[in-house]
This record gives sequence, structure tokens and C-alpha cells, in this order.
Amino acid sequence: MPSVIGIGNALVDIINVLENDKLLDSFGLIRGSMTLVDADLSRKIYDATYFNKREITTGGSAANTIHALAELGVNCGYVGKIGNDMLGKIFREEFERKNIKPHLLSSEKDTGRVIDLVSPDSERTMATYLGAAADLKPEELSRAIFRGYSFLYIEGYLVQNQRLIETAIDLAKQERLNIAIDLSSFNIVELNLSFLRRLIAEKVDIVFANEEEAFAFTGKQPDEAVAEIASMCETAIVKKGKEGSLIMQSGELYKVDSFSANAIDTTGAGDNYAAGFIYGLTKGFSITQSGRIASLIAGKAVEVMGAKIPGTMWPEVLNKINSMD
Repeated sequence: MPSVIGIGNALVDIINVLENDKLLDSFGLIRGSMTLVDADLSRKIYDATYFNKREITTGGSAANTIHALAELGVNCGYVGKIGNDMLGKIFREEFERKNIKPHLLSSEKDTGRVIDLVSPDSERTMATYLGAAADLKPEELSRAIFRGYSFLYIEGYLVQNQRLIETAIDLAKQERLNIAIDLSSFNIVELNLSFLRRLIAEKVDIVFANEEEAFAFTGKQPDEAVAEIASMCETAIVKKGKEGSLIMQSGELYKVDSFSANAIDTTGAGDNYAAGFIYGLTKGFSITQSGRIASLIAGKAVEVMGAKIPGTMWPEVLNKINSMD
């Protein structure tokens, strides 16, 4: 079966459940926001929450997608950079347990981490230190890394290093991989619009975007946006949350309904949608089938806290996929 390699910011998610919001105020964190912090502030927040109820797991957008693909039985690999520290060890070992081939480079910086602070009403405030993740350099990549895979999946957050993202694509193209990218965030798109438009038109096969990202990319609403993006690549997907998704390929538009879900946390919904869609492609399913699988998995992702569907839920997910028409 075709295999998938992802590249992205290798981060560890440290999810802390807070008793109140006093800690947010003490560190000047805006409730509900994502704030980039330096190593010193990240360590201070980490130490201040040490005795909270916490969960530590691997994270990063592309990493979440690759984990879901591995749970679906796809052979996967992942490229990223970690530190020589405890969190880096956690990152590597979790990938190895899932039989994901880790193409992980080492940095003298600490492993990147997202300290996720969950308020009593479930509002999430994130303090992100990229650390080693942002230290991945184009010259550290090689054509051999991508050999044997069929798809390269890229998170848009990597566009912070335009030469890195283009080098990865060029090397993967030399190995005849299909290139898929998720636009990741509307502000990322706005800041890198001309680069992303050129990159997608020249080198990308599949583009994932939500409504806000599609608008930032095209200035158009979903129905027109998906058509414009599809004119630049082979397949364009615009996700509309509860309203489902639009997929366009070869001039044909497909509308896919969402699955009903008891949503408690939308973190990682897009990452899991991408995993479902790419899984369908690896199995040779139709665009409609792949879209329905993507919607199913995204729906399951929003029913749990965090970006990953627990291992105990995957047999049910696979049974539902196998029972689809």
C-alpha cells in the first residue's frame, strides 16, 4: 500500500488542567490565545504547572496527521527536529511505538513544546516554544529521506522557513511523491501569500484549507475559493466545519456532509480530516469516499480533548469505514 511521510514542527503537547485562570494572568497570557514564547518563559510556565493534572503527548500539525494515518494502518514516516532532552525522548519513543519511521534530527536547543492550559470551562490557552523544531535546516534534508514513500504531507506552519519547505518538496518530487499541504492558519497565509501561491501553482498536488485560510488565499467564499485553488493544483479541499467540505478535482465539485458529533474540543480536527482523506487515496478510493472518511475521522476527533483520537476508539472508526458504501 502507498506510504506517507510528513514534515513539520516536532512539538510535545503538555496539557495542563487549571483550577482557575490566575496563572494566565501571572504570565500575561491572553485567555484562549496561542502565544509564541521564548525558552526562558516556557520553562517558567512549565515549572509553575508541574503539580497540575497534566498529560504529555507528541504534537505538531503534521505529526498529528501522521499518527492518525498510522492508526489507520498506513506505513508512515516523519521528518522533524528535536532536542537531546526528556521531551525529545518522549517524542521519538511515541513514534516508534506506533511503527512510524522517525527521520528525526537532533538540536542543541530544547525540544519544542506547546504548554496547553485548560481553564475550568475547557477554554484552551497555548504557550508555544518552537525550540529545536524551528532549527531544522534545508541542507539537513536528503533525497534518501523521501525514498520509498508515495505522499509527502506538509504543515503550512513550516512556511516560516520558505527555503526549507521548498527544498523538501523538490527532494520529494525527485522521488516522484505526490505533494499535499495544509495551509494551517489564515495569518500564516496572509504573511506568505505570494510565496504560497507560487509554490502551490508550481509544485503542490493537494491543498487542504478551512474557510478562513481559503479566504485569505483567494479573497473568496468557499464555493469560489475551492475552484480557484483547484485551478492551481490537482485537488483542492475547503473544510467548512459543521457544514461539511468542498472538494474539487479535474473541474468537478464534490460536496461532502459532516458527521454529527458531540463536539467538546476542535483541536486537531483538520489534521485528522487530512489523514482520512489521504488514507482514502492510498486505498484507491473515490474522491467522495475519501471525503466521507475524512469527515468521519474529523468528527471523532472533536469528541475528545486534544488532537489525537485515543487508541481505544480506532477499532470503531475502522469498522465504520469498512461499512461505508
